[in-house]
Amino acid sequence: MPNPEPFPLQLNPSAVPHTGAHPLTGATARARNAGDATNGPPAPSVPAPLSADVPLSADIPLSADIPPSVDVPTAADVPTAADVPITEARTSSVALERILRGPSGLGTASLYLARREEPSAPLGPPAAPAEGNPIPGLYYHPVPEPDPVRVEEVSQRIKAWALDEVDLYPDEWEDQFDGFSVGRYMVACHPDAPTVDHLMLATRLMVAENAVDDYYCEDHGGSPIGLGGRLLLAHTALDPLHTTEEYQPPWAESLLSDAPRRAYRSAMEYFLQKASPSQADRFRHDMARLHMGYLAEAAWAQTDHVPEVWAYLAMRQFNNFRPCPTITDTVGGYELPADLHAQPAMQRVLALAGNATTIVNDLYSYTKELGGQERHLNLPVVIAEREGVSDREAYLKAVEVHNDLMHDFETEAAALAATCPLPSVQRFLRGVAVWVDGNHYWHQTNTYRYSLPDFW
Repeated sequence: MPNPEPFPLQLNPSAVPHTGAHPLTGATARARNAGDATNGPPAPSVPAPLSADVPLSADIPLSADIPPSVDVPTAADVPTAADVPITEARTSSVALERILRGPSGLGTASLYLARREEPSAPLGPPAAPAEGNPIPGLYYHPVPEPDPVRVEEVSQRIKAWALDEVDLYPDEWEDQFDGFSVGRYMVACHPDAPTVDHLMLATRLMVAENAVDDYYCEDHGGSPIGLGGRLLLAHTALDPLHTTEEYQPPWAESLLSDAPRRAYRSAMEYFLQKASPSQADRFRHDMARLHMGYLAEAAWAQTDHVPEVWAYLAMRQFNNFRPCPTITDTVGGYELPADLHAQPAMQRVLALAGNATTIVNDLYSYTKELGGQERHLNLPVVIAEREGVSDREAYLKAVEVHNDLMHDFETEAAALAATCPLPSVQRFLRGVAVWVDGNHYWHQTNTYRYSLPDFW
């Protein structure tokens, strides 16, 4: 894909006004304010991109209006590795410039966004505007159109995998598989992936997760009855069973017994070829979270229970997209060390990112889910039921909930970027922010699956 020049961020004209910035831009403002408070010299106002190869939304210049000052957390607020010079990062413009431009010197090249190993699309006319309409009032960041060369390659390879390797779906579901546009989805969410092989790690896992949802939970014969047993056995395709010699063979054979388990097993085998042990364990943990969320939703469905709004949001913190952005470093060809990933501040950033992106799904799939045979819980439906408001009022309030989650995500990511100036942390935070933006892009542009309600 050609390397476009940075372009001004164009928010939806009807979007709710907000003075926050994207994570690393916000970190700049906070570090600048910290420098002022300590009489340090002024810092640069716009962060330099990590690489000119891949335009990231965190690098898009925002409004010249500087958001109100937010206190920078102290070292005690966000525990980091012992050798991170947090105090100097807050008080020295030299340290701040290092944070913004990334590392330099011998042996640091691998910490930058990796260069692609296959050719990009040739230069051509500017891309057409994105398909579909964004939700009025929704806070989001537009992204460049994903590289069409990569999109085509990923789309062909994932379909071959689904058909030939794991026998994922019958012929009559082909249109639905194509309409999912998973190649466009993953390329938009992972623009820093060094190769298509890296992109395929995320793509197989995404398709496998969607198959489990369809086959076990929802669209294609899924049911809440007996879901726990099905999910447990499928989870052993990700987190293998360690049992006696007598019972190992029947378990291994069971992994091929249905499409979701075949997909999980194969996708995980590919993932393990490039993931470190800690990255693999991190992913298994987040998938267990996802499966627990599935079970909570299934339990409510069995009793026709509509939870309180706060309880629904608690379920959505587990039944959400978190396993996808949490592997952004594996897909990018680097690793965020386990101790940094486990820090409470990073966990909060990931939780907010997962929550915001999942409410995007609730909002864009609202009309589709209304057409189902049974009531499908989503945030607008729960708000309407529990707070006694109209469908329109509930939908618009759900938009506000999403916007609040997005603003909190960006604020927390900015604070963490300012207090933990390690290259892997900076890059991981950028990767998560880009995933959030790519997820919105896919929902907005997937007109095969989604249409908006007539509430405006």
